[in-house]
Amino acid sequence: MEGLVCVPVLLPLLAAGVKLAIGGRLRRLQSAISLVALGISVAVSALLLAAADTRGPLVTELGGWPAPIGICLVADRLSTLVLLVSSAVTFCVMVYSVANAYAEQEHDAPMAIFHPAFLVMVAGVADAFLSGDLFNLFVAFELLLSGSYVLLTFGGTEPRIRAGATYTLMALASSMLFLIALAITYAATGTLSLAQLAQRFAGLPLHVQFLVELTLLLAFAIKAAIFPVSAWLPDSYPTAPAPATAVFAGLLTKVGVYSIIRLEALLFPRGPVATLLMWVALATMLAGVLGAVAQTDLKRMLSFTLVSHIGYMVFGVALSTVAGMSGAIFYMLHHITVQTSLFLVTGLIERRTGTTSVSRLGGLMTSTPLLAVLFFVPAMNLSGIPPMSGFLGKVLLVEAGLADGRPLPAVLVAAGLVTSLLTLYAIAKTWGKAFWRGPRAVRAGTVVESEEDTGEEPTVTTTLLPLALTASVGALVVLGLAFTVLAGPLSALTHRAAAELWAREPYVTAVLGGAP
Repeated sequence: MEGLVCVPVLLPLLAAGVKLAIGGRLRRLQSAISLVALGISVAVSALLLAAADTRGPLVTELGGWPAPIGICLVADRLSTLVLLVSSAVTFCVMVYSVANAYAEQEHDAPMAIFHPAFLVMVAGVADAFLSGDLFNLFVAFELLLSGSYVLLTFGGTEPRIRAGATYTLMALASSMLFLIALAITYAATGTLSLAQLAQRFAGLPLHVQFLVELTLLLAFAIKAAIFPVSAWLPDSYPTAPAPATAVFAGLLTKVGVYSIIRLEALLFPRGPVATLLMWVALATMLAGVLGAVAQTDLKRMLSFTLVSHIGYMVFGVALSTVAGMSGAIFYMLHHITVQTSLFLVTGLIERRTGTTSVSRLGGLMTSTPLLAVLFFVPAMNLSGIPPMSGFLGKVLLVEAGLADGRPLPAVLVAAGLVTSLLTLYAIAKTWGKAFWRGPRAVRAGTVVESEEDTGEEPTVTTTLLPLALTASVGALVVLGLAFTVLAGPLSALTHRAAAELWAREPYVTAVLGGAP
């Protein structure tokens, strides 16, 4: 079973290489390669989760070099959980992108450029989740950057190039901070293996520990879009193609959150930075949701809610308890699926109407009821309407915060409830204008603007949506609802994952055995 740990990383890279060699030829084979590679990754991730839950962490030493000398990939409960959900999400997004390429009669560019970049990014995500040392985690981030920059600037339009430049500058700044932290860490400890660092950091002077922790946190906070280093996200994500935007929103910020979870639980358990993280979580919740309330564009509104709900996960980590960490993990899994499905639905709305401006939309409930349902269900899930998984994840975090007993966690609980209500308000406002209000007249293939609207008339690109597009989005919506149906077993699994994280010994022993 240990030999399968490297499959979710190496298989997408191999598939990307084959697709680049084929180029723009053999479209059906190109699509099959992408879907088979990602489908196998889903199956392997499920097997790894089952094995990690019953047997403990699984370790693969690449090249036969033992840890901590060589590169090792570690599959424990946390990494396999997020790996399985991310693999399922990326498979659905690939189905969406393939169907969209066929529907638009795009022959060369999507297959020859978009798909290899997508697969490289998927490999980077998997590598980040499974990485057993800090330098390999840095390499995973660079894989993400190389693939995601191509996806973000796909098409070469001026807005996408501008957004890509902003995104790349922030990513490079994060990478520079990460490298500085790696240099300090190696100079102080002589290793970058996470398992060895868990043993050696405790013996370092407090000021060295504090410096390394803050530098790593800042690097990961940029990638997770945590306030105050989150301003780049709402300006970058909305410009990308719908499949890229969806996977960015669902996964890339979660790689930063995952890294923070691993950092705080394994290397700096219950340290003094936890209080700082609570204040950061509070600011992230409120700043993000206030930005969402003020938006009149679907993509930008969802981008701000994405920032806001990262605060819930940071809050769970900052509590430094098993219950808090379990709630953070549960909410992260829920958020991956819900946010991805919402951005894909927004892509369908843009395809259907030619715009994502709320003031220029209307009557979607009447004209495309299926699209309305696909938006409504994950939107209510994101808002935390009972008994959906968004509500259940927030209940776990509220219970953990109140059980802490300190004033600051109680303030965070109150802020989380306010954030949830404001999220519902932003969603309801969007729903009322884009879906619920009366349909506008359509004349000669264009939407006739009402007197209250301004700007150019959006063009209706199609009256029917291809079945594969709606089916892929529907699968993600069902996956989000499955978290509600399976909330009991899932929360028990996230609790075991959190307990394993805080115990630390299972991870260290699996990687090093009895080595110092």
